[in-house]
Amino acid sequence: MRLYGRMVAAGEWRDYGIAGLSDCAIFSIFRHAAEAPLYRVEKRPALARKQGAWAVLGQGGMILKRGHELTQVLRVFEKGKFSVVD
Repeated sequence: MRLYGRMVAAGEWRDYGIAGLSDCAIFSIFRHAAEAPLYRVEKRPALARKQGAWAVLGQGGMILKRGHELTQVLRVFEKGKFSVVD
């Protein structure tokens, strides 16, 4: 939530949604509430031993980062590595 708050303060993100499905939990990040999510942070326990339970997916469903620890996966948003393109 600290990362989300920082990006909201910077004006990059505006809304979020949380979904708890039977096989995964999804935190979706939106620029505008009426649009498709910019990013999704997913936890899929079934993949924990293989690729890692955590993943950050881009707008087109492309996996940007996958891993075993949430902090490791969220590094995709670190300053300098990440920029929003219109």
